[in-house]
Amino acid sequence: MSQNNKEITILAVFPMDEEHREKLKSAAPGARFLFLSKDDIPDEADLADVSIVIGNPRRRLLSSMKNLKWLQLESAGANLYVTPGLLPEDCVLTNATGCFGLAISEYMIGMVLSMLLHLPYYYRNQAENVWQNQGPVHSIYGSTALAVGLGDIGGEFAKRYRALGGKVIGIRRSNRNKPDYVDELYMMDQLDEVLPRADVVALSLPETPETHKLFGKEKFSRMKPGALFLNVGRGMAVDTNALCDALNSGHLAGAAIDVTDPEPLPPGHPLWHAKNAIITPHISGGYNLNETYERVFHTCCENLRRYMAGEPLKNLVDFQTGYKKTNS
Repeated sequence: MSQNNKEITILAVFPMDEEHREKLKSAAPGARFLFLSKDDIPDEADLADVSIVIGNPRRRLLSSMKNLKWLQLESAGANLYVTPGLLPEDCVLTNATGCFGLAISEYMIGMVLSMLLHLPYYYRNQAENVWQNQGPVHSIYGSTALAVGLGDIGGEFAKRYRALGGKVIGIRRSNRNKPDYVDELYMMDQLDEVLPRADVVALSLPETPETHKLFGKEKFSRMKPGALFLNVGRGMAVDTNALCDALNSGHLAGAAIDVTDPEPLPPGHPLWHAKNAIITPHISGGYNLNETYERVFHTCCENLRRYMAGEPLKNLVDFQTGYKKTNS
């Protein structure tokens, strides 16, 4: 780095205990650190000296960071920070892609098994003191899953699904090289032709203009009758009313939804009562699993070390697409 470390002010809004704070400091010896909760920083705070932010700051605070050089997000999604003019022109943006696959893929497998084995029905029966067989079940073994989005999350899901004896078809927007953990690979413009083949359709897409309401009435109608649907990416990728219709009509056998549109899902929304829907409040990729936190923290630390050493950063975000740049 050309500038003296003592001239660098780092604002960390990523939650950390004292042990983690010391580890982060060791990645940038001599730098000035501000450890603050993003919710406790007043809008009028003077943040002109901040050159690095670790974590996801409130967007309205960024206007006061005229000298911001680098923003390291604690999330994989970067859509809130790629708006033109939001960050200084020469500011670098990196995300936490690669940290969430473990937790979210296990959530996905758990939800698929829960729906295939009718576990929600049995839980409901237990609450009502009903001893009743809910009938035939299905297995991942011999079934086909369509992973729409084949990044860290979709890839980890594919590996686990195949390990249980299922087949996986992958959909991605670019890179036609088929990874070993999928049986077949197609591009996004081929989605319609493979949808009817899937017993399980799993979305793990970021929020971009191209993914906005990608799944609506037409896509759901193309899905195999009795198929299952999962969404762990962004709620806006799905037309919620169309999903409710597909569930209530019986065309889909069930859906596990961790992200919704709108979000939070308001009381009384039809999705709460849609037939065979399991809804969780955007928790599959949070810090409920400590390993996820440690992976995000490690990414932040390693990138800070790289930045201070003048080395290339990992997980550079392309402002045009909102995705991580290839080979970063």
